[in-house]
Amino acid sequence: MTSPPLPKPTPLIALCLGGMDPSAGAGLLRDVMTLSALGIHPMAVATAETLQNGLACQLIEAPSLDPVKRIETLGPHLVGRWGVKLGMAALDESTFRRLAATLRALGPPIRIWDPILAPSAGIGLHDGADLRRMADVLLKDGGWIVNPNRGESAAIAGLPPDQIQSADVGLLARPWLERGARAVWLKGGHAPGQEIQDFWITCEGIAPLPASPRLPGQRRGTGCTLAATWLGLRLLGRTEVAAAEESAQRLRSRWNQAFAPGGAGRPVFAPEGQGAWPGGLGACPGGLSARPEVPCD
Repeated sequence: MTSPPLPKPTPLIALCLGGMDPSAGAGLLRDVMTLSALGIHPMAVATAETLQNGLACQLIEAPSLDPVKRIETLGPHLVGRWGVKLGMAALDESTFRRLAATLRALGPPIRIWDPILAPSAGIGLHDGADLRRMADVLLKDGGWIVNPNRGESAAIAGLPPDQIQSADVGLLARPWLERGARAVWLKGGHAPGQEIQDFWITCEGIAPLPASPRLPGQRRGTGCTLAATWLGLRLLGRTEVAAAEESAQRLRSRWNQAFAPGGAGRPVFAPEGQGAWPGGLGACPGGLSARPEVPCD
């Protein structure tokens, strides 16, 4: 007598909130591609709409449908172990406050914010004052990992552009932590030199993540890919820091498998099928190195 087949595990759910880039180089479509490759079921709600291609972003507007109502409609699906990623948000203050309140009520166990000042090429969206207002509303709920680059952190800290490359990492992280971030995963791509090093920063200290040689050329959607990969790996059981380290490794492993659609614009990462990431779903070793404390008050 054969045993009945075991039920297949239900895919974990990631809610992606961000900009609609029709070219799929970045934004929601890039999030969906990245999470699907990890076996995560993505759900997506636009918090910005763009006229954008691989050359530049020409226009950014608020979404045509209320994103808060869309999130509320998804509420019955957002139970158990799930997570949220917030990216570009072209929302007025009232709508952003409603969005934050809705997420607070839903209580995602895993949450990451990729704060976006502007697309990598084309028109801008926010300034430092905008980021401060958004952080004041969102981060006070606790539990958020913030994943800025140096430019975004310099903006919220009120530093001039000429300090983006040289500013101390603790100074760049402090505004996020003071507003309630659980941790700041500071991306190192905008720092000078031939090596790229990210930092994991909390109120207890600063941990440098493994440094890697700077790879040649540019790629679109690196920030989206990193944050979405981190969310997927956390849902799959990685620790916060291990997920950050592995996300960077996976991005580097795909660097040479990029293409410019139609031969125009900067290259984007080629699509991947489920389970095609190198290394499978095994654990990623790594640890923290002690660094000076970053005060939160």
